[in-house]
Amino acid sequence: MKLKNLIGDRFKERPSDCVIDSHAFTVKGGYIKYVANGIYSLFPPMKKITAKIENIIREEMDAAGSQEVLFPVVLPASLWEESGRFTSVGEELLRFKDRNGSQMVLGMTHEEAAVQLVKEYGQTYTKYPFSIYQIQTKFRDEARPRAGLIRVREFTMKDAYSFHTSQEDLEKYYDVMANAYFRIFERAGIPEVVSVKSDSGMIGGSVSHEYMLLTDAGEDSIVLCDDCGYSANMEAAETKVDNSGCSGISELKKVYTPECKTIEEVCTYLNSPVEESCKAVMYQKNMDDEYVIVFLRGDYEVNETKLTNYLGEKVHPAVITEDCGIVAGFCGPYDQKAKCTILYDKSLEGINSLCCGANEENYHYTGLNIKRDIGDVEYIDLSKIQTGGICPCCGKKTIRISRGIEVGNIFQLGTKYSKTMGMTYTDEDGSVKTPIMGCYGIGVGRLAAAVCEVMHDDYGPIWPITIAPWHVHLCCMRVDKPECKETADKIYKELEKAGIDVIYDDRNVRPGVMFADADLLGVPVRINVGPKNLANGDVELLTRDKKVSKLVKAENIIEETKTLISDLFEEINSKVRDRIDVEI
Repeated sequence: MKLKNLIGDRFKERPSDCVIDSHAFTVKGGYIKYVANGIYSLFPPMKKITAKIENIIREEMDAAGSQEVLFPVVLPASLWEESGRFTSVGEELLRFKDRNGSQMVLGMTHEEAAVQLVKEYGQTYTKYPFSIYQIQTKFRDEARPRAGLIRVREFTMKDAYSFHTSQEDLEKYYDVMANAYFRIFERAGIPEVVSVKSDSGMIGGSVSHEYMLLTDAGEDSIVLCDDCGYSANMEAAETKVDNSGCSGISELKKVYTPECKTIEEVCTYLNSPVEESCKAVMYQKNMDDEYVIVFLRGDYEVNETKLTNYLGEKVHPAVITEDCGIVAGFCGPYDQKAKCTILYDKSLEGINSLCCGANEENYHYTGLNIKRDIGDVEYIDLSKIQTGGICPCCGKKTIRISRGIEVGNIFQLGTKYSKTMGMTYTDEDGSVKTPIMGCYGIGVGRLAAAVCEVMHDDYGPIWPITIAPWHVHLCCMRVDKPECKETADKIYKELEKAGIDVIYDDRNVRPGVMFADADLLGVPVRINVGPKNLANGDVELLTRDKKVSKLVKAENIIEETKTLISDLFEEINSKVRDRIDVEI
């Protein structure tokens, strides 16, 4: 491939609307082009990268005993009605009617399609276990697309579905897939990916894990304990609070707190520690607008995912009206007369004397003892864990919170879809049973962007050799010099003959322009052919990350390049774990 024929332009300036580096470099480097909000076209370099990622994924899925299939992008709503998700999923699911008036959806995930495909096939226990996967375009009507390919509406995804006759068999295969996922990320050049416990969300299931690439540019908060290795997504991390140091019991008193509506203002006015305060956060249920008040310790925040899971439905921030009975800014649990659901977070448990709202303008209570003044209440884990908090696993105050990009997820679905869609099999004893499912997903474009986010310098991406658009970038620095052009042309032909993926820049441009484009394309190996070094019979061989830079005799460059490419592959493969043997 000659660079002068490569479709797509590269730009000198960083795009002003790109917040994170991977977005900036993929736009600036001619990898992607904006089409609509959260929708991009891919230029050849990114298409080559994603194709190599897909090949890695296919190899690992095949080795894990999964067979490739293909589901439709457009699905009849009836499938989603069978599972119950047609109405339970919100606006992320794009619904429309075809010319015949039939209700259709654009597939954002394919659990229903997977069950529909194998429903008849899996009617006897002798067929189990089995696993299928696809690499397919999906559409999720994301409310806030951002960061280029990191969060989009249309995307390419590998999703796999496994079917089992026992929970034990599912758990065994879950471990196989978990291992395969680590191998995929390691082979893609990012062995730093960690697996964290996660919330299953709309997919469902009792157990799920996300694969996170830790980076400050990530949009997810990851909870980590360096002492015991505990890891979880913020939405799934259990919050443990030690209130043993709080003060003793005191008398309940109503006090005047003029214009003190925030917990910080109240605690400052009363000279009271925020750790012994109770704040109220108000929501309304999406289904019927019923008010929900969450009471929690003043220095904690509500984890809305935990709240949604507990209630069994989504909520939104409350709109406080004059007749709702809630006194905004002065809301408290004692003598609360509003018609609403009241919930108590575990962060309040064990505090004997609390400061809280008095449900009256400009007044708060001090000395509230929940057990004495309200009675026995249920304490529920509804808050976000904090840095320095107690690890749910080892019990030490060693929690730290990092940022991460989700690059994959796996779920133990159980019978959520197979049961609702009537998929059954006849067991060995003649009884009719429902198969148990697992689900496993990886976003291809997001993975490419995530690699770019952690593997770049100030000038562009540094692609790992395993997924790079080309293995070698050949630069003829002076095409007007016959010896330089002839040598570069010869090297180009020999590289192609050797089966090495190469892009050749023989444009009549300044070396600075040539090198800037090479940096933006991020090809791991570069060969510079220039008249100065050729005077001594040498060409320059270097790597994009600058770890290797040396002069090589022109007649030896092909063998030296092969060796360097082999070394780069070996460097990545040395960090790839062994596969788990599987019989499926």
